[in-house]
Amino acid sequence: MTLKTALSASGRPRRTTLALALCVAASLCSGAARAQTAAPKSRQTPLTLAQAQPQTPTQGQTFEEEIVPQRYANNPDVDGFINDMVARYDFDPTALHALFASANYSATAVKLVTPSPVPGVKNWRAYQARFLDPVRINAGVRFWRANQATLQRASEEFGVPPEVIVGIIGVETIYGRYMGNFRALDALTTLAFDYPNTPNRAERMATFRKNLEDYLVWTRDAQIDPSSVLGSYTGAIGIPQFLPSSIVQYAVDYEGNNHIDLRGSTADAIGSVANYLRQNGWESGRPVVWNIATDAGSLGIAQAAADGKPEPRWPLSQLLHSGLALDQPDVDIAAEASTPVTVIDLPSPGRGTEYKLGLKNFYVLTRYNRSFFYALAVYQLGMRVKAQMLATQPGVGVGPANGNGGNGGINGGNGNDNGNGVNSAPNGAGTTTPPAQQD
Repeated sequence: MTLKTALSASGRPRRTTLALALCVAASLCSGAARAQTAAPKSRQTPLTLAQAQPQTPTQGQTFEEEIVPQRYANNPDVDGFINDMVARYDFDPTALHALFASANYSATAVKLVTPSPVPGVKNWRAYQARFLDPVRINAGVRFWRANQATLQRASEEFGVPPEVIVGIIGVETIYGRYMGNFRALDALTTLAFDYPNTPNRAERMATFRKNLEDYLVWTRDAQIDPSSVLGSYTGAIGIPQFLPSSIVQYAVDYEGNNHIDLRGSTADAIGSVANYLRQNGWESGRPVVWNIATDAGSLGIAQAAADGKPEPRWPLSQLLHSGLALDQPDVDIAAEASTPVTVIDLPSPGRGTEYKLGLKNFYVLTRYNRSFFYALAVYQLGMRVKAQMLATQPGVGVGPANGNGGNGGINGGNGNDNGNGVNSAPNGAGTTTPPAQQD
C-alpha cells in the first residue's frame, strides 16, 4: 500500500493521511528522548532542501511524499542489521524491531536519488545564478551579523575564513531556512535497504547502512528519539546538512551546553562546518582558486588538462611551461611552481567553457560535496556576502586571510563573476551526505 502525505513548503503538515505513533523503549534511547525537532506525522517532498543542491520551495505550495508503511517489519535484511547492532552496540532487540516496524519506505526518496535516464546538460551559469541570488546574499549578511562573534571564534580556532562557513550554510539551507522534512529514519532505512538499481547500488547501500548505524548510535547516546529527527531525502540533518556519519565524526558542541544540536544551534552548525573543513585538510591563509587567462592558448591547455578530478595533481609549473597563463598578478610564480592544482571546467550551453585552477582548499570544499559547481558556488556566495558586509560595515572581522581567495570570487578577475570554485556522494557532510544530484 502506497500512501501520500502532503506538507506545505514551510514544512508544516497541511493534510495527513496516516497517523504514526511510536513509544521508544528506554533501552533504545537511554532515558527521556530529547528530540532535535518535533516529530511530524508526515514529511515534505521533492522540494525539500536537499543536502548539497537544495531547491527553494515556493511559499504556500503543497507537495506530497509517497510512502509504504511497515515495509521493514519482519524484513530479513533489516533483521540481520538489527542483530548486528545488538551484537556490536548492545542495543535492545525488541526496541529496534519496534522502531523499524514504524519505519516507512519512502518512494519519494528513491525517486530523487535515481539518476535521470537522460543525462542533464551541465550549466554553470544557471547553477551560479540559482545560488548567488539576492535572497541568499542578503540572508548571508544577516546571518554573519547575527553570528559575527561565533564566526570569528571559529575562524581563529579552525583557520577557516568566515566567508567560507557562511557560503556553505547559505548554499545548503539558506541559513537554516530549509533543512528538510523527511524523517531521517525513513530516508536512511529506505536507501540502506532499497536503493534503486544503479551501477553503484552496492556501494551506496553500504554508505547508507553505515549512516543508519551511526544514526542509531548517535540518537541513543544523545538521548534523541530516532523517529523524530527531520532531514533531507538522503538523511542529511540540520543547518549544515550533515549525514549521521559526519555528525559522529565532525560535529562539535560550539555553544558549550554539552549538547550538539545542528537544527537549532547556529553556533554548533558554525563550529561543526569549520571543524569538518579543517579535519579534511583546509589550509589556513591559502588561496582557493586562481584565474586563468582567456587567450586561446591558455584555454586550450586548460581544456586538455581538465579531467574532472577534484584532487590537485598538476604542478603549476607544468601547466605554465605548456603554455597556460594565469590572470593572477599577485601569485609568486617561482614560489608556487610546485603547487599542485586541478583544472576546474565550468560548461554552460551556448557559451565557451570557463576554467579556473583549484588549489588544496578547493579540493577540501569538494569533500563537503564532490562537485566543482557546488564548491565554486559556495566560495562565490561567501565572497559576495563578505563584499556586502565590508561595504556596509567597514572593518568587520573577516578571520584569517585567505591568500588569493577572493580573486576568483566576486568579479572573477575579469568582471565575469565566474570565480572559484556537484552532489554525487559527499563524504559525510551534507554533502555531503551521499545525495545523488549532479552539476
